[in-house]
Amino acid sequence: MEKDEARLSLKSLIEEEMPDIADVDFDKDIIQEYGINSVSIIKIIVAAERKFGIVFTDYELSLDEYGTFGDLAAVIKEKVDNKED
Repeated sequence: MEKDEARLSLKSLIEEEMPDIADVDFDKDIIQEYGINSVSIIKIIVAAERKFGIVFTDYELSLDEYGTFGDLAAVIKEKVDNKED
């Protein structure tokens, strides 16, 4: 999976799960800029797990792991790439 593909897929998931977020910037702080909390990050992660057939560990469900949506997109890309091996 290419970096841009991971970002576009994540953007689509964010728009589905959190329609109040109109413009996703992958470099902005997700807590300060978008008001993301632990429940909302888990919703996005669960949607990504369903869409890509990947699994996040309990540790990876923590909001502290993702400062930006770019961080989350990178983890999704890595998991999808490892799944394909």
